[in-house]
Amino acid sequence: MTTVQQFCQFLEAFAPRRLAEDWDNVGLLIGDRKRSAEKVMTCLTVTPESAEEAIEQKAQLIVTHHPVPFRPLKRITADSVTGSILLRLMEHKIAVYSPHTSFDSASNGINQRLAEGLGIAEPKPLQPFEADPDELGAGRYGKLENPLPLSEFVARAKALLTLEGMHIVGDASQTVLRVAVACGSAGQFLQPALRLGCDCLVTGETNFHTCLEAKANGAALVLPGHYASERFALEVLADLLQTEFSDTHVWASAKESDPLQWC
Repeated sequence: MTTVQQFCQFLEAFAPRRLAEDWDNVGLLIGDRKRSAEKVMTCLTVTPESAEEAIEQKAQLIVTHHPVPFRPLKRITADSVTGSILLRLMEHKIAVYSPHTSFDSASNGINQRLAEGLGIAEPKPLQPFEADPDELGAGRYGKLENPLPLSEFVARAKALLTLEGMHIVGDASQTVLRVAVACGSAGQFLQPALRLGCDCLVTGETNFHTCLEAKANGAALVLPGHYASERFALEVLADLLQTEFSDTHVWASAKESDPLQWC
């Protein structure tokens, strides 16, 4: 019998909790470590839809990128969406584990996979963690094998993330060579990227003023959306967990989707 604890041990080795940001809520958030985990679902976020999918499929563990709960709660009632989700999961004895920013920064985590998928050679941490023996850190940066027009680099990003469109800042003809990546909502990495000489930052989303700042500095931004910049990695994680725990059934949620749609 494979247990929740065995999944926890593997995930904590794969994405060590020491890599998480101070404000984050990672690890086992709901559940009993001793319980069986024969059916496991990965997802980007526990939503009413993905929670119901886990219940319908009789999952015993959800591995979600975004924590639930994310912030401390004074009460858990059905009066709020989060409270209702938590009650439903606890009623069906479904454990929840979140690696979140540990997964972002892990040596084989989201930013590493994003960087490699975009063709960045030998990516390095954009913001290294102090005194880290494994030279890990947040974000990644490095050079492409050859300079590309921004339009061609964006086409590469669309193919990797299976997207028809994405927002950009910059001229389609400008050259991209030194690229930084930071999944999710990570406009705060623009200045570190500029200091390292990057001419492009790929992040899921950022605010208007960061876009203006990038333009003023002549740097490109590639913004595929928060969902797209991270969801692909949860599909990869499902395959990894299935390989590691071959006697279980692991799948990536089929019911979660990007709340932002093109119209």
